[in-house]
Amino acid sequence: MATDKPIALLQRNFDRIDLRITRWMARHGITLLRIGLGVVFLWFGAIKLIPGLSPAQELAARTISMLTFGLVPPAISVPALAIWECLIGLGLLSSKFMRATILLLLAQMLGTLTPLVIFPGETWTVFPIAPTLEGQYIIKNIVLISAALVIGATVRGGYVLAEPSDCR
Repeated sequence: MATDKPIALLQRNFDRIDLRITRWMARHGITLLRIGLGVVFLWFGAIKLIPGLSPAQELAARTISMLTFGLVPPAISVPALAIWECLIGLGLLSSKFMRATILLLLAQMLGTLTPLVIFPGETWTVFPIAPTLEGQYIIKNIVLISAALVIGATVRGGYVLAEPSDCR
């Protein structure tokens, strides 16, 4: 049929463009993910260094106080958390000490999830299906954890392939 040729040509052109885009994403995606995650951690850490600027500051301070049985006051815990987050951000941005950076990130993320359990009245309107705005802020950290795992999978030279034929 005469209409088969234009459709086949269109499909070949689409496949060629799709492969180029997919290979670009495979080549640059992990780097962009690492930089984006680094910016988020550096930014969120930096604003915690300025009292009252971070909306998460008060909840973070109370969480750390609860987890340390009141031994670490907010005057110490908030700046320490801020520096911790800045170090994670700098590690991701520089791509230096990635194993330590990922370890710091995952440990910090465990702490950020704890308010869902220790402050359920503030993090859920209906447990466990309707989080408050604070709860949503915490739950989105699942994406940050997943991003860290993907980045961590590349520290020994792993990489993303656009398609299986690219590894031949």
